[in-house]
Amino acid sequence: MKKAVANTPPEVGATLQRMRLERGLTLEDLSRTAGVSKSMLSQIEREKANPTIAVTWRLANALGVNIAELLSAEVRKVDAIRMLEPHETPTLPGGHSGYVLRILGPMELAGKYEWYELTLAPAGELVSSPHDPGATEHLTLLHGSMEVEVDGVKKKLKLGGTARYEADKNHAIRNIGKTEARALMVVIHR
Repeated sequence: MKKAVANTPPEVGATLQRMRLERGLTLEDLSRTAGVSKSMLSQIEREKANPTIAVTWRLANALGVNIAELLSAEVRKVDAIRMLEPHETPTLPGGHSGYVLRILGPMELAGKYEWYELTLAPAGELVSSPHDPGATEHLTLLHGSMEVEVDGVKKKLKLGGTARYEADKNHAIRNIGKTEARALMVVIHR
């Protein structure tokens, strides 16, 4: 007896919406993290558009799942310990500015508490416009040399030291050394 073959594609939209809501994410949260427009996400969730493989990969990474889970209608049993492989950690490359930002925190906390691994190439920088009122950043230097600038005031970090500053003002983090620099950055939104 032959096994029946599905003639319809998987309902990615319903699975995407379920996963997004389980994590407490808005369309805007997921859009920002995955780098996919809010209107495209809305169309995918309403089954009005099918995502490309590249978009599916970005969405899966942003949700912390593999592509197969996103393409499956099955509800996965939650493991007691959820392990993420290095390739599953969403990454925001800022190649033109010499930074790589790895999103370490879970997506369901995006917009509240976020933590990142920031890597800066020599002379690399991460320049940010003001975040929401009351937002703060906490930057701990793990390797290399960095300085933080907030509203024109610059301070150099010591290895293992932490800079805490208001992130609702113009701010920048720069590698002032001759080798790659790495830091842990925590953003708290009020």
